[in-house]
Parts: sequence; structure tokens; C-alpha cells
Amino acid sequence: MMQDHLPPRRIAHLDMDAFFASVELLTYAELRGSPVVVGGRNTAAPIEQPDGSKRYALLGDYVGRGVVTTSTYEARALGVFSGMGLMQSAKLAPQAILLPANFDAYRDNSKRFKVAVAAIAPRIENRGIDEIFIDLSDIEEDSQSLAQRLKQAVWDATGLSCSIGITPNKLLSKICSDLDKPNGITILAMEDLQARIWPLATKKINGIGPKAYDKLKGLGIHTIGELAATPVTLLLEHFGTATGEWLHRVAHGIDERPVVLESEPKSISRESTFERDLHAKTDRASLSEIFTGLCVRVSEDLKRKGYACKTIGIKLRYADFQPVTRDVTLAAPIVEANDIRQAAGECLRRVPLSKRIRLLGVRASGLVLLSEMSQNRVPAQAELFN
Repeated sequence: MMQDHLPPRRIAHLDMDAFFASVELLTYAELRGSPVVVGGRNTAAPIEQPDGSKRYALLGDYVGRGVVTTSTYEARALGVFSGMGLMQSAKLAPQAILLPANFDAYRDNSKRFKVAVAAIAPRIENRGIDEIFIDLSDIEEDSQSLAQRLKQAVWDATGLSCSIGITPNKLLSKICSDLDKPNGITILAMEDLQARIWPLATKKINGIGPKAYDKLKGLGIHTIGELAATPVTLLLEHFGTATGEWLHRVAHGIDERPVVLESEPKSISRESTFERDLHAKTDRASLSEIFTGLCVRVSEDLKRKGYACKTIGIKLRYADFQPVTRDVTLAAPIVEANDIRQAAGECLRRVPLSKRIRLLGVRASGLVLLSEMSQNRVPAQAELFN
């Protein structure tokens, strides 16, 4: 039998509006209101002109394999969204301004908005660089004024806007934070489910991806309300027990997941997709430089987060898109870039390198806190690309 209510909780989902693009507009305020796209591997930075103006790269001039990191709402209105290939996007919005990504600025603003929120509501689950869940259940303030206060704190700390959904659970709050973007507040109670949530497409539920969405449409189920009205036996038949029961629950707005205040990472990785396919023999120098750079960045990430690792893995994708991975588990945890490079090199020696490569990645797992790390070191291994 379906539950007709949830425990009295008040959960917020705070989502920064077009975060990366909005951070760029802090620097390039003259571009506000224009279609702006951030991304590309070799995107040129704006060039200062003698008259003090800036010359920007245009999306239509981009050549390469880069993808859209983010886009302003004006670019999204033209069909350009994050994750799209820049060459494909250029056909939709050739006159859009193209800016290079500035991840140091994104990380700085991410830290700033989270610190500002924590000063008001400290029970936070970090969901990524630009979004958080917040448990507001113990704060004695009405949802509207609290949401306004959170938004003002974020603005004061960063000069950026955000959208907030407040509902009894994470599932509904995630949906609601997207209903009134940008700079919106959506507050919903369970009795609002039928009017506000059920008319939405099923893909609005976080966890229903393109394949499940298409399968539901094939069954004649287009909206969340139609999903809620579907007999659970039909869902079990077509999606299996676990997924079928989950679909039945979420369509009725049921989600008992807690706000997780601390989350330990399982792995830390870096990868690079090349502008052109590289070969281990003819492009040894380029591959060696990229490979070393990935290991250095993994080491820096580990140190910043306070971890060492006992397992190093590599990931390759060949020009024909065939993926391959290899891992090695070490006798003692490591954190230094040279040790990571040596272990990753051992993995590479176990991979066929006769075909051209389009992607190379390095991953650290088996994480242990640096404070608990043994002083034992791993013997050096032979390196492949050198």
C-alpha cells in the first residue's frame, strides 16, 4: 500500500543558475543578455583592443572536438546545452560568444556560496560544484523568508543568483528548483503533487534517463501523473522489480533518502580527450606530457582532499571508441605524482598500443586518509611513454 504522507521534513535543493557562464559574466559583464558558451580545449581568451574593447571568439569559428561546458540562458534558447559538441552547437548559434573555462574561478565561487549557505543552514549535502541539498527541518522560520535569506546570502557572497526548491524530500526539491529558473523559489507540499508535479514529463524525475524515458513513452506513459496511475504490475513486468517499484514510488512523490552531511569519495580521476588521435609510437612526446600532467593533477586532487590511494588505474579510448581499462593495487598507499606516474605506467604496459588513442585517463581509488597513511613507499616501476 502506498504511503499517504511522509515524515515531517523540509528539504531544500539549491541550484546555481547557469553557474559557469554566470561566473564568466562577473568578469565580462558587457556580455550579459548575449548568447554565451563556455567550453573547448583551445578556446582563445578575449583579446583587449586598442580602444579598450575586447574581441571575443565566436562559436561558429570553433574547430575541434571540444564540448559545451555550459551556456547562458540566451544560448540555451538557441538550442545550445552543456555536453553538446561545439561543432554541432556552432550550427545552431554561430554568432554566440565562446569563452574558455576558468575552473579556478568556478571552484572559488562554489566554496563561497556553500560557506554563505552553511552560516544560515549548516545541514548540507554537497551534490557538486553548483548544487546542494539542505535540511531545513530544524530551522524555525517560514520557507519563503528562509529561501529569500539563503538567496540573498549567496548573492552577497558571489554576486550570483540561484534557484531553490523546498519540499518534504530530495526528489521533489530537485524537480522544484528547476521549475522557476532563473532566480526562482518554488515551495511545494505533498498536497500540491497532483497540480504541480503530475503534469510534468517523466524525464523531470532525476534518475529517469533517455532510455527509460523512451521506454515509458513506448508504453504510453508521458507524464508523471500517467506514471502514478500505471498499475505497479505493469511497471514490474517491463522494468523489473527494483526499478518498477522505484518508478511507482517516485511518481507518488515518495523519497525517504536523508540529507547526507558528509560523503567520502570512492575515487579521484582525471582524463583528457585529444584534439586529434595520438599514437604511442609517433606521438610519444605528446602522450608523455599529457600522461604526466594527468598524474600531477590526480596527485594535487588527492592532497587537496586529504587522501592517498592504494590502487591506480588507467583508461584509454581508441580512435574507434573501444574503451580499455587497467588497474594495479600497490603494497602501500601513495600520493606523490611521480609514484602515481610510475604505477600508471605499469598499467599502460599491459594495454595494446597499436591503435591510435583519442582519450587517456588516470584514476586513484582505494583511498585512505593521509593522516592514516603508512610511510612505506612503493618501488619505482618502469615508465612506458618515456
